Amino acid sequence: MNREKLLDQLKRISTEGKGTKELYGEISRVCMDEIKRDWSKKSVKNAYYLSVEFLMGRMFFNNLMELGVLNEARSIFAEKGFDLNRLEEIEDAALGNGGLGRLAACYLDSAAGIGVPLQGYGIRYRYGLFRQRFENGFQREEADDWLKWGDPWSVRRESEKREIRFADMTVTAVPYDMPIIGKRINTLRLFQAEGSAEAEKISEYLYPADDTDEGKLLRIRQEYFFSAACVRELVEEFVKVYGSRFFKFPEYHALQLNDTHAVFAAAEFLRLLTQEYKVAFGDAVKIARKTFNYTNHTILPEALECWDAELVARILPEIAMILKRLQVFASREWKAKGCLVSDQLDMSVMKSGRFAMANVAVFVSGRINGVAEIHTRIIKEKLFAVAARYYPDKFLNITNGITQRRWLMLCNEELSALYDKNFGRGWREDLDLLSLRDAFQRDADVAEFAAVKRIKKQQLAEYVRKREGIALIPDAIYIAQVKRLHEYKRQLMTAFAVLRIYYDLKAGKLPDFSPTVFLFGAKAASGYRRAKAIIKYLNAVAETINVDEAVRGKLQVVFVQNYDVSYAEKIVAGSDVSLQVSTAGFEASGTGNMKLMMNGAVTVGTMDGANIEIAERAGLNNNYIFGATVTELGRIRNDYNPSEIVQNKPAVKRVTDTLVNGTFSDGGTGGFAELHAALFEGASWHKPDHYFVVYDLESYVQALLAVNRDYRNAESFSRKQLMNALHSAFFSSDRAVKTYANLVWGLDRPQ
Repeated sequence: MNREKLLDQLKRISTEGKGTKELYGEISRVCMDEIKRDWSKKSVKNAYYLSVEFLMGRMFFNNLMELGVLNEARSIFAEKGFDLNRLEEIEDAALGNGGLGRLAACYLDSAAGIGVPLQGYGIRYRYGLFRQRFENGFQREEADDWLKWGDPWSVRRESEKREIRFADMTVTAVPYDMPIIGKRINTLRLFQAEGSAEAEKISEYLYPADDTDEGKLLRIRQEYFFSAACVRELVEEFVKVYGSRFFKFPEYHALQLNDTHAVFAAAEFLRLLTQEYKVAFGDAVKIARKTFNYTNHTILPEALECWDAELVARILPEIAMILKRLQVFASREWKAKGCLVSDQLDMSVMKSGRFAMANVAVFVSGRINGVAEIHTRIIKEKLFAVAARYYPDKFLNITNGITQRRWLMLCNEELSALYDKNFGRGWREDLDLLSLRDAFQRDADVAEFAAVKRIKKQQLAEYVRKREGIALIPDAIYIAQVKRLHEYKRQLMTAFAVLRIYYDLKAGKLPDFSPTVFLFGAKAASGYRRAKAIIKYLNAVAETINVDEAVRGKLQVVFVQNYDVSYAEKIVAGSDVSLQVSTAGFEASGTGNMKLMMNGAVTVGTMDGANIEIAERAGLNNNYIFGATVTELGRIRNDYNPSEIVQNKPAVKRVTDTLVNGTFSDGGTGGFAELHAALFEGASWHKPDHYFVVYDLESYVQALLAVNRDYRNAESFSRKQLMNALHSAFFSSDRAVKTYANLVWGLDRPQ
């Protein structure tokens, strides 16, 4: 890429009479014209990341940074009277829901950044994850029309479209290629479904509701659609060069299944080889095991995907037949291994008339990885314990990571400049150079870091003011819980903790309380009643606290609307404290914890997911760990009774009672009563308080109060924050991608 030529082209762009959208398109197209000259060819061997989500966020600023022209472009257009920051109006391409999709984006970014040939495959949704707004505290969903800004960073490949056949329709898969820029330019290929109106529904929405057979069929179509398009493309390209010598296929391809949504790719691969190229089934399985690898992201049963065999057969009869044949093949292998009948049932591809997609992935993949040390231990000892016993060499841990390019260099230019000053610019290529941190702990260094944090807090406050019309308390502790809304992530527990602090503050029990802002950002799945009730409850708590003159200037609660990647960039850089409070054993890894840590937030969290590794690396003394461990919960689970706790702890009872005693209104929906019942009565599918909110609440409150006390010593608290930032190198996705490349994909060196 000719940087000087690109800058010259940018200088030639006129801003006269042009609006934000027009300039966005023109600047992007000029960059794309230059990128196309160097768009990398595929290497001899490539890895392919198959994911139903890619939460890329806004591409404009990230791409200009990767092209090395961001600061110059700002100056060029400032001279023309146009502030490039106006392009922050551009909406994110929200083609993902949370950590799963953002992780996929980080891995693509890192692979390009370090020169690893990793290509992404997914779906080009017409509408991304819904736009969220609040109405009387309730979440309301609106279509996310991200394409209204155009899509200048993608190229439609009309000549490479292909037909995907279902029993009742044929769909055209049209690829759109997005460059992923770094040392090499890799490709994210997203398929758009075209044809009939029914066909086009396949790529219309991310995660359509699947509580009906119609919804389930659409989800199955989506997953097969992009998986089959990817696999057929790769197989056809291979055959053109190597014919039917499929034993060589793994020498050139490594396919990573990002959770269970992409597992149909393995079934389609077996179908293609056996039905269209007449490869023996056993040989096809051997080839698949050298080609496919599976990342498990969750132990939650509802996320492991079991599809009714009748539904699959209705629209994909050949795939259903392949999966049934795989069950027969697997049974023979297990009998030969001497597996017990109960063990065979545990590992079965087909259970009670349903295809267990996680078991398909485990059987047909060469490597299976968890995404944090504790998560990998859980999947080996519990979730896939039987398979791990018979196939121990398949399992390994690769702790998740995040890209420092977007989550430090782009969103925190001030901290990046401070690192440049103290370490030189080499850390931008190799974050491990922050290992020189021991020389960066003088009082003057801590003071400079604290000054940066103040700037980022001011920027965050201004962003919230513009987006929400709310003025944050100045010079307060900014405490953030920003992530997908789910019961196991325990935003409800945080609401109770905030309410408890509020009551104590009003009662004069916290005389030296440091002013505190609790920031929330989260979307609840449109059909997830309890999660939506938690949003309403949090907004009700916020409304009560924020109008109370007794705590004005001391305590504030803000739930931002439509939390997305761009909002995250501001929040992770400007927050002092990161809340990572999932029930121990439920959060596979978490990546929000890493983003906040990398920007110098201390963690208040449970011993769950990557929190454990964060605390180990940055030091327990620099973070605030609370709550029950996995071992403790295992010991008490059968006898646990939350009602006994509230009988003995009036302060806990006071806050949980607010769900049902009229303190707050749920608008007559019954949502708050359902949350209370979930805590103290349980439901047909779970015991009371199955995420141990009541059990951990008291220790959580004490951890938050400890943070508040420690914050009074500004220098000491800033040092804790700095130590977190300086120990974050391990959590770079560069490290994770290198591990995949070496241990899973067989890419021993950048190509």
